[in-house]
Amino acid sequence: MTGFLSKPRLGAAILIATAFAPAGCKSKTALTPQEEEGKHLYEVRCAHCHEENDLGLKKVPPNLHGIFDRATLPSGAPSSDANVQKVVIDGKGLMPAFAGRFADEQMADLLSYLHKGIR
Repeated sequence: MTGFLSKPRLGAAILIATAFAPAGCKSKTALTPQEEEGKHLYEVRCAHCHEENDLGLKKVPPNLHGIFDRATLPSGAPSSDANVQKVVIDGKGLMPAFAGRFADEQMADLLSYLHKGIR
């Protein structure tokens, strides 16, 4: 005998319950396709230094989460797309230059993701 919540009905009940569950205070806003691309670039090219890492760096690179929520970059320059792009392209201090490694569209994607506040 099949109970009321057989496998197909149980799956539907879970789906309905999660669809109407409260979002909670830690819910994340969905990323746009451009932000998703920026996230991928960040994870591949930035996170290994700017996230918790085991690189044994003597000076830990600045945390980029909420970089555009601050008035200035860690260097003291105003937080703007142009200044972040300049640091990425030219490098700064221990950060190597990434000139020629980002197409204009990729840089726009990365900046879009950083504006999202990431995490």
